[in-house]
Amino acid sequence: MKKIMIIGLATGLLAISSCSTSVVPLTGRKVSTFGVNAADLEQQAAQGYSQLLSDPKTKVVSSNSTETQRVKRIGANIQAAVTQYMNANGYGEQIKNYKWEFNLIESPEVNAWCMPGGKVAVYTGILKITKDDAGLATVMGHEIAHAIAQHSVERASDMLKAQLLGTAVGTATSGKSESTQAIVNQLYGVGAQGLYVLPNSRKQELEADKMGLSFMAMAGYNPQNAIGFWQRMAAASEGSQKPPVFLSTHPTDESRIAQIQRDLPEAMKYYKGK
Repeated sequence: MKKIMIIGLATGLLAISSCSTSVVPLTGRKVSTFGVNAADLEQQAAQGYSQLLSDPKTKVVSSNSTETQRVKRIGANIQAAVTQYMNANGYGEQIKNYKWEFNLIESPEVNAWCMPGGKVAVYTGILKITKDDAGLATVMGHEIAHAIAQHSVERASDMLKAQLLGTAVGTATSGKSESTQAIVNQLYGVGAQGLYVLPNSRKQELEADKMGLSFMAMAGYNPQNAIGFWQRMAAASEGSQKPPVFLSTHPTDESRIAQIQRDLPEAMKYYKGK
């Protein structure tokens, strides 16, 4: 009875605490977040981004002026297209405080990301896979889509809810034996990660793919080229050890490419060429 009461109390707190609902541009998905302020995340992201770029010990900013300018040019094109779309479709308020930055990071890691607020980083290691402007626009459109969809806010909200429920479970079993607590904690951990947090991340990845296709198209980059990029990415990862798809934060290469092919007709509506 005590366990039921505490978990019920935690669920009630989630229901009555600070919640907000928003709609993801382009996909129309409704998202409810709990206890997380998007403006706070944007401020923290800006501070972290500035520290990363200015740290004299790491010297992460690439000295390759040609590739750096390419990243900034493509980023600016996508930024302009996204801003125009957001303002024209009633989403301008969501990005009014974005202070966009695009930088190339000197690292062999195959990676890129966009922080809340429009802070974008592309790693030099991914350029061997992007190959051309369209490939780079695929990556940057995808990462910018994560920020536009406020996936960081959604993930932070999910983690907060998971922590609160986890605390409730821990309190409910505090009077039990150590073995009982260990079993419950293990079941909770696997359940939260495998059944809630990670599938949500895979959902966000596919949503960013879909939005990114349209964003690159709006900016004048043919979204059909995205398939080639993801095929090259899949080939580059062949032979590497991957976690089982059920416990992976990313969709399989095959499912991702198949979904992109299904999303292409919609994205092509925004492509006017250059």
